[in-house]
Amino acid sequence: MTGPGAAPGAGQDRAAQAAALEALLRAEPAEWPQLAPAVVRQLGPERLRGIVEATRERVGAVEAVYDAPDGLVIRGARAAVLGWARLGEDGALQDLRISPSLRGNGGRTPRLPLSAARWAVRAALCLLFAWRVDGCWGAASRTGWLGGALLLAALYLLYEGWFNPAMEPWWIRRPIESGAVVALASAVRLPDLPDGGDVIGPVLGAALLALAAGLLVRSRRYRPPVGTAAPLDRFPMDGAWYIAQGGGPGLNHHLRAPEQRGALDLLRVGPGGSHRGDPAALGSYPAYGARVYAPCAGTVVSAADGIEDQVPGAVRYAPLYGNHVFINTGSETVKLAHLRPGSLAVTTGQTVSAGQFLGEVGNSGNSSEPHLHLHAERDGQGLALRFTGVAGHLHRGRTVHA
Repeated sequence: MTGPGAAPGAGQDRAAQAAALEALLRAEPAEWPQLAPAVVRQLGPERLRGIVEATRERVGAVEAVYDAPDGLVIRGARAAVLGWARLGEDGALQDLRISPSLRGNGGRTPRLPLSAARWAVRAALCLLFAWRVDGCWGAASRTGWLGGALLLAALYLLYEGWFNPAMEPWWIRRPIESGAVVALASAVRLPDLPDGGDVIGPVLGAALLALAAGLLVRSRRYRPPVGTAAPLDRFPMDGAWYIAQGGGPGLNHHLRAPEQRGALDLLRVGPGGSHRGDPAALGSYPAYGARVYAPCAGTVVSAADGIEDQVPGAVRYAPLYGNHVFINTGSETVKLAHLRPGSLAVTTGQTVSAGQFLGEVGNSGNSSEPHLHLHAERDGQGLALRFTGVAGHLHRGRTVHA
């Protein structure tokens, strides 16, 4: 639930935001125009009444609103939900958002960076590759070596094609990738190994390799059920950009949202081949502050600014798209999200041309690190993206040079 206002709000006192939101939720409808005139004007009294009543129904009588690492917590007699608020220059509530789901996990939401589960997966991958590399060196026959090599090739195809290794630290990725060289070096043993051996290994390895390759090609060529958007006139940024999310099942976490099925998440790769930076310094991320240009001509149907950047890896509850620009082309709506607060150069209702400067890449909204989210939708259904001058399929793992 949200009000669409776009007044500046980055860096505001969160205690003041919590107090303003609590006052609204406790107040009678007659007091709302004084406490939140912009919200009443944008939403209308009846819609605001529905938001307040739905919140009270979920949590019970509102007891407190306070700041926590994962957002503003609205605590009631029965439960708690997360909220977000923004104040105007006069201190009145300017905009709000309240989560439709209850706040679980004992009042905490999972934090993103380096969770125990991710470390367990990384450790398992390292052990698995080490085991298969050792198997190549320990093969008792040429047939056994071939089976081990085919199985290892299938594992590398899965790792490079599905696991998004460019998102991993170099000290995880490079040792795993170097295992391929070590395994290939074991071929020096082949002249001394006997022929024969169990053929189950090679057959199984070849089958797994073919299956992994087929699934990867299918996912990289994925097209949403409703089809493809009209070709966009230009890629929205200049330089080299890595597609961190894009494609079909297993390659794109946006698929669970129907309107985002063709979405892309774009990261800039730095001189050392890394997209990462210091979470304490947003400017150290190669993508942060990069200029974003309109990929098409059309009318800006929504432009929001002033939503503060997230701390990388520690996402607070906030409007999903953060600072954004939505462009209606006449046949579909193209959405660009997670822009830097204070960088927007266009406003709602403005007509833009392809290549016009819109703003800069930021980390606002539901964003774990600086990147640009981009998708096109028609009637609430996501479309595959195409850009003039960019050939081939757009999928995770590809670097686009624009």
